[in-house]
Amino acid sequence: MTTTTGVPTATRSVGTAHTRREGVAKVTGEARYAGEVPHAELAHGWVVLSTVARGRIVAVEDGPVRKLPGVIQVLHHGNAPRLQEGFAGTLGPDATALMLQHDRVPHAGWPVAVVVAETSEQAREAAEALVVRYETEPHDVDFSAEHPDRYTPESTPIGPPTTEKGDVESELDASAVVVDERYTTPEQHHNAMEPHAAMARWDSGRLEVVDSSQGTFVTASDLAKLFSLDPASVRVRAEHVGGAFGAKGMMRAHLVLAVMATTVIGRPVRIALTRRQVYSLVGHRSPTAQRVRLGADADGRLRVLDHTSLSRTSRLDEFVEMGANFGRSMYDAGAHRTVNSVVPLDVPTPTFMRAPGEAPGSFALESAVDELAHKCGIDPIELRVRNEPEFGPVTGLPVEARGLLPCFREGARRFGWAGRDPRPGVRREGRWLLGTGTAGAGFFVGAFPSQAALTAEPDGTFTVRIAASDVGTGARTALTQVAADALAVAPDRVRVRIGDSDFGNAWLGGGSMGTRSWAWAVLAAARELRDVMVPGAEVPAEGITVRSDTTDEVSSVAAREHHSHGAQFAEVAVDVGTGEVRVRRMLGIFSAGRIVNPLTARSQFVGGMVGGLSMALHEEAIRDRASGALVNPDFAGYHFAAHADVPEIEADWVDVPDPNDPVGIKGIGEIGIVGAAAAIANAVWHATGVRQRALPIRPDRVLRGDRGTGENA
Repeated sequence: MTTTTGVPTATRSVGTAHTRREGVAKVTGEARYAGEVPHAELAHGWVVLSTVARGRIVAVEDGPVRKLPGVIQVLHHGNAPRLQEGFAGTLGPDATALMLQHDRVPHAGWPVAVVVAETSEQAREAAEALVVRYETEPHDVDFSAEHPDRYTPESTPIGPPTTEKGDVESELDASAVVVDERYTTPEQHHNAMEPHAAMARWDSGRLEVVDSSQGTFVTASDLAKLFSLDPASVRVRAEHVGGAFGAKGMMRAHLVLAVMATTVIGRPVRIALTRRQVYSLVGHRSPTAQRVRLGADADGRLRVLDHTSLSRTSRLDEFVEMGANFGRSMYDAGAHRTVNSVVPLDVPTPTFMRAPGEAPGSFALESAVDELAHKCGIDPIELRVRNEPEFGPVTGLPVEARGLLPCFREGARRFGWAGRDPRPGVRREGRWLLGTGTAGAGFFVGAFPSQAALTAEPDGTFTVRIAASDVGTGARTALTQVAADALAVAPDRVRVRIGDSDFGNAWLGGGSMGTRSWAWAVLAAARELRDVMVPGAEVPAEGITVRSDTTDEVSSVAAREHHSHGAQFAEVAVDVGTGEVRVRRMLGIFSAGRIVNPLTARSQFVGGMVGGLSMALHEEAIRDRASGALVNPDFAGYHFAAHADVPEIEADWVDVPDPNDPVGIKGIGEIGIVGAAAAIANAVWHATGVRQRALPIRPDRVLRGDRGTGENA
């Protein structure tokens, strides 16, 4: 008997739970991360960061530091290797990579020097003793919706900043019910368990790097461009990565400076960032100021969806947090407008952070949809049913395998939504007010071309080589399962080697496109291997190897509205005396295509929901206007959800495979966080009768009914 994929059911692995292939190595310490890989004659670098927010370097007084014990070299803008001017990497122009190239200081925490010494301790002592003198200039880090320098870009690497159809103003005038509200989210940081680290060395004319990277091939390609090297002369490895959330998707200071240092001193150099340095050097999620206007008929059918989102970028690079994009696919409306604008300030450049755009954008739009439902006197889920699109609301494209309403139906059944009293502020348990809320989730589905090599070994096993990255998601295990099914063998006969740029082009582990893109290449290689292998023939000692490239297959997919979806549910308790909010339970039901490994998938969904809880109640980076620096760049000051904050969380899914993907995968990395904060905020309103339109929902805001006015309100 075989399945619809042609794989014998006796060997079917996709869809069954498997523990991580590298799990034992991780828990026993056998797995080595970038900051732990040993090497002979290893020197250590320590990054020196600017203490001013804007200006120029007048002097780097490195003479006394060079005489300290163990110091090998001090690099700064006066003596560092020259990099490619106007560098543009895989993800676009990146002036943040051009460190130690000039005397300008664009923000507090900008790298101004790196000290290299025999030991990490000696490097740190010397770096802290280094005197750097500055000529300061006035700086501006004050983000606000009224900032005079705000503008709307003409384009971005991930889509148009603005979309519009219909006449928004006339449709608003004709609407029976209107919601017009403003929402804010603060600056947020990734805080992966493993801080960034890299080791770089030259070996026989080839640059060898071990980095904490989400994409070794992308990193190797960008390093070659930045240092004007032959791409074949650069190798990047990242076998194990301890979390990323987007912060390890691009070259960062630790890597660029380590390559500079090894080039100058001729010895291997490792640079590992401290937790406080990470807050300045690897990007963050920009704060947002959003306005949502919804207009509907009395029966809740949308006439208008108008969402504008303002974020902050640096003066070095333009990065746009595309918060308004979320609504482009979620709900139908006759008049539909989304606008993403930015304000350039003297701050580090923001970057992609889990569900970039959709995470803050869903908080605003899904909160506004809940407000509209209350004004219309309609159940929030029913209102979403009435505005389900048949075609892409903006693109007009056919909708493929859309699973939003199935998620809401299953979630409502399991959460007990039918028995909910819609009136706010009526449920009480002692000093606690109780409330429940819900929100929708959506995230773009895509794929990038990738290459894979597959070898049939003489002992009857198979080896997959692909430059994939496992940032804790279980990708290595999922690819093992995909390969096993494609070859019709048990998973223990498959070895998957990842995290090496020498394995060829492969998309980085981000944007919920990693496993989908890589699995496509693995399947293509398996098909080719089956074609060349002769049944019953002996495999030669060197094995039989084939290589795949999915460029043509991926580019031939027809244009569709293509998204993963989810329905988030939350129950909260609010202390009327202290303003404390406790999330008591959460449920997320998702439609993310075929689930390859239920065990690791559920972990990803739950982890995203915990991130959404943390976003809703805790996370808030505060930037000091006077110094331009963060007030709370460490775990003591930057709060996120700890074990005691996390309630009973249940995550599950509905089975809506993607017909355009050979495995049926969509993507699960981002969708778990989308909508979670809105579900909690809507539950807080249901408990108290007061809307919280600013994140995080702090006790002081609850007590004074504060809806928020902007960053750090």
